[in-house]
Amino acid sequence: MNVMLSGVDVLLADAPHWKTSRIGLVTNHAACTADFQPARQALLAAGFNITRLFSPEHGLDTIGVDGAAMKDGTDPLTGLPVTSLYGGKLAPDEQDLAEVDLVLFDIPDIGCRFYTYLWTMTHVMEACALHGKHLVIADRPNPLSGRLDLAEGPLLDERHCSSFIGRWNMPLRHSCTLGELALYFKATAGSSILQTNAFRMEVVRCANWQRTMFYPQWRHSFVPTSPAIPCFESALLYPGLGLLEATNISEGRGTATPFRIAGAPWMDGAGVAARINTAHPGGVYARPVTFKPTEGKYAGQKCDGVMLHVQDPSVFRPVRYGWLLLCLIKKLHPGFFAWASYPTYVNHTGARHLDLLTGVQEAESLVAVTGDNIDDISRYTGAGDWPARVAPYLLY
Repeated sequence: MNVMLSGVDVLLADAPHWKTSRIGLVTNHAACTADFQPARQALLAAGFNITRLFSPEHGLDTIGVDGAAMKDGTDPLTGLPVTSLYGGKLAPDEQDLAEVDLVLFDIPDIGCRFYTYLWTMTHVMEACALHGKHLVIADRPNPLSGRLDLAEGPLLDERHCSSFIGRWNMPLRHSCTLGELALYFKATAGSSILQTNAFRMEVVRCANWQRTMFYPQWRHSFVPTSPAIPCFESALLYPGLGLLEATNISEGRGTATPFRIAGAPWMDGAGVAARINTAHPGGVYARPVTFKPTEGKYAGQKCDGVMLHVQDPSVFRPVRYGWLLLCLIKKLHPGFFAWASYPTYVNHTGARHLDLLTGVQEAESLVAVTGDNIDDISRYTGAGDWPARVAPYLLY
């Protein structure tokens, strides 16, 4: 089988005409070449004239605490200045771009709407359109595959739920690459600046990737994209277990298996696991576990809970079963379960976090009436007309 090449590998193999232009690179340490070299280092070694770096949430080194503002700095690997796009601002400003001819974006995504790297890309798009800079997206595969039949909603309500973890109308699991989303947003997003004819944007396609492929099918070793996404299975479960951020249930932060486990000191892990398995979820098995987080919710406390083992990614629906898990825990522990705020740099109070995660107004009340029937839950996790809407912009 041919080796899968990300957009940056394609650029390195076939030097573009703008290679010697002054380049501002939006990236982080998870952005690697096919042989695991940091992309920024490989580009510099190949003669690309990178003059400034920009970094998203979690910082250039990808180890920043979830939701914490990141500072500007200097990259110890390359010596280049680093401007944070998750600190004093979310997009490069005119001064940042004054000595840049072109912006190159290369950051891995994990295929979930509320993972913020996607929205950093949209702010960079708008900044480039506003300040007349050419933007190049070095595309990367979606680790959860590009199968649009596996896309899951809800679709985001822009009027009531637009935020930095979901700006525009799209499903929670989108089944697209960032390059495809960039093309879609440029043509259709509510931000009129992106539709100007003067805005130049191109996408460098991956090579040898097919939409049916999940991460383990093209690479055996997963590069952690942030502190709580250390492995492929965490990424696959994140669109569902990420909903637990809006509750007093631990989603596994501060353990070796974040977003693969859920629990609390008061939780009946065996009972919840049995209920989940009785529902016959496709491609996943729930196992009761005990764990003790070192940070986050219940730090230092023994928690009982469940671990979800994905046996078949090709049929597993993470949002559907994250919703099921949430409903079951709430139903079985009415005296202990509670909703919680989730303060971050982009939402200082942490209010309405479930609304912002799901993209649905008053989502807490929706959970209350859903129950724990998987067919009922399926009604709220459909992707609607998303496959048809995005079809003209697909690259693979």
